[in-house]
Amino acid sequence: MSLVLMLGIMLASWLVGARFKSRFKLYAATPLSSGLTGEEVAQRMLAEHNIKDVQVISTGGQLTDHYDPTKRTVNLSQEVYYGRSVAAAAVAAHEVGHAVQHATAYSWLQFRSAMVPALSVTSRIMPWILLAGVLTLQAFPQLLLVGIVLFAGTTLFTFVTLPVEFDASRRALVWLDRSNIAQSQQHTMAKDALNWAAMTYVIAALSSLATLLYYVSIFMNRRD
Repeated sequence: MSLVLMLGIMLASWLVGARFKSRFKLYAATPLSSGLTGEEVAQRMLAEHNIKDVQVISTGGQLTDHYDPTKRTVNLSQEVYYGRSVAAAAVAAHEVGHAVQHATAYSWLQFRSAMVPALSVTSRIMPWILLAGVLTLQAFPQLLLVGIVLFAGTTLFTFVTLPVEFDASRRALVWLDRSNIAQSQQHTMAKDALNWAAMTYVIAALSSLATLLYYVSIFMNRRD
């Protein structure tokens, strides 16, 4: 049953990913009516929220956009940083949304940030513990149980990420609406782009849960 669930989620992940990429490609080719770059959108949103200690920088790669709360930087891929499209504006505003969460001590962001140090350590050893646990299941089942507990922490992180990402998009869309840097139709496009981006996080969380249940089923069936 868990295997069927995993296959279903894998198919959903592929469909959502393909849809997200196609929408993002379309909106990346749609010029923003105000003509602002993603970097300028981010700077303006930061200024209007009176956030003065966060830098907006360009980073390499595609879809590498993120907010770093430790360095207090909004990191935008070059396509977004220099882009003057609806997609660039939406992504830039979304990442600044995380900076606004940080500045206002948004509880879910604080919770997720508190989990990062522990997960950065356990994520390196967890795959090996799970593998060893499966291979030595009959002789030493406790090892797989340890791996399951560690994986449960990773799964919890993916679900904690959901309210963080949805709230950042909400903040971005509210600001884009009142800032008048995009026409009403373009605001709808930005909302669509961020909604599909959010769906990728939903699929990631469900995928992690399905994998966790798969390992749990292995552990439980070993008793039968």
